Amino acid sequence: MKKIPQHIGIIMDGNRRWARGRGLPTLKGHQAGYNKMKKVGDWCLARGVKILTVYAFSTENWNRSKREVNYLMKLLKKALTDEVQEMHEKNIQVRVIGRISQLGKDLQKAVRDAMELTKKNTKGIVNIAINYGGRPELVDAFKVIVKKKAPVTEKTIAQHLYTSGMPDPDLIIRTSGEYRLSNFLTWQSSYSELLFIDKHWPDFSEKDLDDAIAEYQRRHRRFGGN
Repeated sequence: MKKIPQHIGIIMDGNRRWARGRGLPTLKGHQAGYNKMKKVGDWCLARGVKILTVYAFSTENWNRSKREVNYLMKLLKKALTDEVQEMHEKNIQVRVIGRISQLGKDLQKAVRDAMELTKKNTKGIVNIAINYGGRPELVDAFKVIVKKKAPVTEKTIAQHLYTSGMPDPDLIIRTSGEYRLSNFLTWQSSYSELLFIDKHWPDFSEKDLDDAIAEYQRRHRRFGGN
């Protein structure tokens, strides 16, 4: 039997370019991207993927216009309030990774409530990376380790990451034709298989997911061995 990746990370890139290509406002692209994120979670679950981590808002995204940032925050709050009950009913655990304390109070509460509601669910995990950056994550981990006066080892670093207790991603997909990770899961991606596709995120299809999994299955993961 061909192995299904247990953890997939997705850099959901291209919402704005998708909108511009259709003569639509930027915010319409983000709405389309949000709708696609909901579908992809179901597709992954149906294929036996246990963990999905999506890059929803990076630490660098604060540099965008205030209007765009506010709209993205509203979409994220909607996901963590209106949509979380459906994920709870599907037995999916919702986790939010990133510097949550820097978010607005309402969004912080939505984060806490969503994680509390779903924390005992066992069918799968959806990690939503909000105000996330791989380098800031490592800085936060190192600060805690130093404060504890614990030894700095690969094991202790992994234990203090936002994804502590979870396996590293087997496969990372980035849409929209960009060939970089852009500060996504910097530590965890060391041995991930990387796949870059030209389609913008709102155009990502169920077939694209199947093709990505098939490509992952064709690759031989050596982890530095033979």
